[in-house]
Amino acid sequence: MSGEKNEEEATIALRNKLLVKYFRPLFFIWVVSHAWKIIKYFFFTPTPYPDLDVLSSINKNSYLPVGLIEGTSCDFEAIRNLNEKLSPELHNLVQTPFFRYYKLNLYKQCPFWPDNYLCNREDCNVEVMDEVDVPEALKNKLSAIDFSPAGLSFQPFKKCEFTNKDFCVLEDEASQDGIFVDLIKNPERFTGFAGPPARKIWQAVYEENCFSPIKLISDANDHVVPMTNAFMDSVKEEDKTCLEERVFYRLISGLHTSVSVHICDEYFDQATGQWGTNLECFHERVGRYPERIENMYFNYAIILRALNKMSTYLQRYDYCSGDPKEDHNVKVILDTILALSKSLPSTFNEKVLFSDPTAALLKEEFKDHFRNVTRIMDCVGCEKCRLWGKIQTSGLGTALKVLFSYDEHKFGPRASPSLLQRSELVALLNTFNRFSESIAALQRLKK
Repeated sequence: MSGEKNEEEATIALRNKLLVKYFRPLFFIWVVSHAWKIIKYFFFTPTPYPDLDVLSSINKNSYLPVGLIEGTSCDFEAIRNLNEKLSPELHNLVQTPFFRYYKLNLYKQCPFWPDNYLCNREDCNVEVMDEVDVPEALKNKLSAIDFSPAGLSFQPFKKCEFTNKDFCVLEDEASQDGIFVDLIKNPERFTGFAGPPARKIWQAVYEENCFSPIKLISDANDHVVPMTNAFMDSVKEEDKTCLEERVFYRLISGLHTSVSVHICDEYFDQATGQWGTNLECFHERVGRYPERIENMYFNYAIILRALNKMSTYLQRYDYCSGDPKEDHNVKVILDTILALSKSLPSTFNEKVLFSDPTAALLKEEFKDHFRNVTRIMDCVGCEKCRLWGKIQTSGLGTALKVLFSYDEHKFGPRASPSLLQRSELVALLNTFNRFSESIAALQRLKK
């Protein structure tokens, strides 16, 4: 019995000796590695949202430029002061049924290259409205639109995507391929769509700023203007670039800047799972480039001028969503917006563009390239980015149409209600709201 006990004790002692010999180093390594992870997390991992101390070296004064906005007749301070009053009104306007429900064909085929990328992140997806949730007045109004010359419902030919007055490819409001989207439920913000697919889109958009040789899109010849790589050469030297070409570039740059502001202002922190403002993103994409901010203000001035030009038309338009209370509310808000807008009646003089002997051809070429920009939006692999890209390029296209396709008297008391489609008005005011919120966001950052 004593021998068995001694043998058992010897076995236990040997096992403990082996455990100490082989597992103590492993345990030590495990402790050290986890301690290093903790140290690295707290002291060496960059925070996605740096605080103000980390970014204290950033000159945030660049977020609030001063002086005259180049190419306009107003200054930055006047725009900011006006926007402080306009912003809440625009916010309220786009909450109304008439301006929040938008019909579009979100799934057109990309006309420029094989569309082989699709963002499968949840934040990229668009929430489509059920047909039963769309106000009947909006559905009935769209179904009653008559595009045929003889006033017949039968249309043997495909409806043209634009007229010679349009600066963008229009959404066909009577199309069976269209879907209704609630814009409030699909906000423009960070989706994670980035990298080569996103760069490819913006490169294609900027390359549309090449204005020769002239190749036209017409109702009879519905082809796409081939994209070129001449954009960078065309803007290297400003004195070699015509005014219209510079305006085109500034419109695109300003839109790009506004989109970047929204991405950074509503940024998703994948580490914490929370939405918030990413100051470093702001600085890297926007704050370091004063000209980008100026171009964003330039877009604001362009749209503001368009609203002032068509103010009578907007006041007399029938905003019918089927809810009399909401429709009256739209009228009240719009009257306030237009009254405020008139405090800066002369932000941009559209008559200085397309005024030389080549004006007619140049204007057609300008339209062609801006239409191409709206077509490029069908190539965006992120649904939500595509949605807001189509809305905002259409909104800018509508502003250009108002400024350059019609004289002021066309928007007078006797103007035809069908001068603009409902989708154009919705796109225009939502786009203005986007720029308004971008300017307000930069003001918040300065404080």
